[in-house]
Amino acid sequence: MNDLSKISASHLCRAAYIYLRQSTPAQVEHNRESTQRQYALASKATTLGWPSQQVVVIDEDLGVSGSGVVARNGFARLTAEVALGHVGIVLGLEVSRLARNNADWYRLLDLCGITDTLIGDADGVYHPAMFNDRLLLGLKGTMSEAELHVLRARLLGGIRNKAARGELRRNLPVGFVWGEQDGEVCLHPDESVRAAIQTVFTRFAELGSARRVWLWFRSEGLCLPLRMHYGAKISWVDPSYIAVYHILTNPVYAGAYAYGKSRHEITLDASGVRKKRARKLPRSQWQVFIPNHHEGFIDWNTYEANRARITANTHPRPHQSGSGAVREGTALLQGIAVCGRCGRKLRTHYTGRTASAGYHCAGKDITNGRGVYCLTIGALQVDEAVERAVLAALAPIGVEAAIAAAERLEADHDGALAQWRLTVERASYETQRAERRYRAVDPDNRLVARGLEAEWEKALRELDRAKAELAHREALRPKTLSANERCRLLALGTDLSTVWRAPTTLPRDKKELLRTVLEEVIITVHKEQHRAHLTLRWRGSALTEIDFDLPRRRATVRTDEDTIALLRRLATHYPDAVIAGILNRQERRTAYGHRFTANLVSGLRRQWNIARYERPANPPDGELMNVTQIANTLGVAASTIHRWLNDGIIAGEQITPGAPWRIRLTDDLRARVAEDVPQGYLTMYQTMRLLDVSRQTILQRVKRGEIQAIHVKQGRKKGLRLKVIRTQTDLFNQTS
Repeated sequence: MNDLSKISASHLCRAAYIYLRQSTPAQVEHNRESTQRQYALASKATTLGWPSQQVVVIDEDLGVSGSGVVARNGFARLTAEVALGHVGIVLGLEVSRLARNNADWYRLLDLCGITDTLIGDADGVYHPAMFNDRLLLGLKGTMSEAELHVLRARLLGGIRNKAARGELRRNLPVGFVWGEQDGEVCLHPDESVRAAIQTVFTRFAELGSARRVWLWFRSEGLCLPLRMHYGAKISWVDPSYIAVYHILTNPVYAGAYAYGKSRHEITLDASGVRKKRARKLPRSQWQVFIPNHHEGFIDWNTYEANRARITANTHPRPHQSGSGAVREGTALLQGIAVCGRCGRKLRTHYTGRTASAGYHCAGKDITNGRGVYCLTIGALQVDEAVERAVLAALAPIGVEAAIAAAERLEADHDGALAQWRLTVERASYETQRAERRYRAVDPDNRLVARGLEAEWEKALRELDRAKAELAHREALRPKTLSANERCRLLALGTDLSTVWRAPTTLPRDKKELLRTVLEEVIITVHKEQHRAHLTLRWRGSALTEIDFDLPRRRATVRTDEDTIALLRRLATHYPDAVIAGILNRQERRTAYGHRFTANLVSGLRRQWNIARYERPANPPDGELMNVTQIANTLGVAASTIHRWLNDGIIAGEQITPGAPWRIRLTDDLRARVAEDVPQGYLTMYQTMRLLDVSRQTILQRVKRGEIQAIHVKQGRKKGLRLKVIRTQTDLFNQTS
């Protein structure tokens, strides 16, 4: 830095920023000299004229790459201060410390040129606003980026060349160790580690599901070995589903060497920030794949079969093949039933109070404007037909299966006990090792002796716990089958139907057996003939055809015809809720003996194509009202309206007993209600005395219009008032 003429007073009044960066944490830890040289730039800034209190050191990016892939908080902070005009000079040991990519480098140059900020390195001081200095800085940035590319190409070239020979030593999964020769991969020398890994593959071959293998390990209380990184000590932890899945899907366990199974991709998120992610590649795109590279726990054919089985266990998406894993439920053909019409996988459903199983096809046909499944059938008859065919086919090998079941029963328990015996042996070794370390220490050095004594006591407790668990497991282990029990088990082999229908045989066990012998079951339903056709495709492509009759649908329970007729009359006048109340007041019931509700009335209307009640937008004069509405409009009690209806003073209609009264509100009806007693109106008693007739006779003549009646709402004389329209002689000449 010998060109001091470019430093002006405007630069010195601003701060000097020292930017420190090293690419990896390993460089920060081991290359201490480079870090010290970068910190020494602070004293160089004071030499150039900046006061020490104006020197700012940014060391947040130590251990962060400058390639632009990883976000650098320190560089972002530096760029922001330059853009705000707070920086007089940016000092770095070399250009590559500031940026290893031209995008960040040229953005910094542009900001420095705009804000009159200097850049300094070991070769001198530069002003980005000057053409020559900017040209030189641009060349340095380009060379820095090219240098990074060359270094990476050299390193990756050597790595790929070594990986192509299968000699690149990378982190191996637990259960393997690197040998002494180049590319030599050996099984782990610890017997317990090998036994635990082998148990995973053995259980998967039996159970067929990674999740069920994980649950078996948890039920038996077993642990799995774990190694956090290359060279680390193996620890035993509780099994997890991810650990079991990685063991089953890692090709290294099948004796293969693989490199380049994933690819790093850089994308931009919604805010424009670069994101780096790893994308797994299919096997055809792996950079290196060497089968039979070393001894594995399984062969390659078994590995591919396991991967195919795991893939098939995944619940298939729409329009994708696959049967999915065995799940709960009584439908035995779940995942292997196929529609004989369109070829789709059939889905299972459970309906009714008893959760009756059935199969239906997801494909729909449009019938009368509605989607209808192209196939739906109950599972009872289909499952029974398939059961009979499978049991008949397996009858000749029933005895062999019974013997294999007896041997498997003993082998299962022996396998779990073997793991616990190895656990006890491992705990015993750790105890002896802790004892040897304790006895080897100087007794007078109590600071060390106390710690080793605590480790020894902890190892003794772990050993006692492992022995107690082993004793408990051995006590729970079923005894070896006696000769009599073995004979009884073999006798069951001749009658598989008894074993099949035993309460201890779960639907999951039946499904596993069916999937073992059947590839798929094609179901075709002929609705018109009430028949079904099954095509059983066995493992090995053999076919079996089965036909059987379907049960005919029972007679449909229907609602009474008079109830439907009454519903038609009521629907033109009342909504569904009112109709339900009318039917219930008449003590009518549905076809199944239930009380009517608005939903049930609505369903009956749709079934019989009865239009729903629609209130008119503009009601005509003389609107039809019920008793409550009339009473509220006229300002009288509802009992008064009921009494008028019973006495015949006003007209009304009732469609059916229990239905609301329908009364037309007219001007004449409004005139029958008055606030005060008009001139010439008498009470009922006065009218009876005047005409010398009974009350019933007067009411009859009110109906014929011979006597005018009104209702007075106020005063002491409120109530019914009557006015005689004709003369007394005319009244007596007419028949009452």
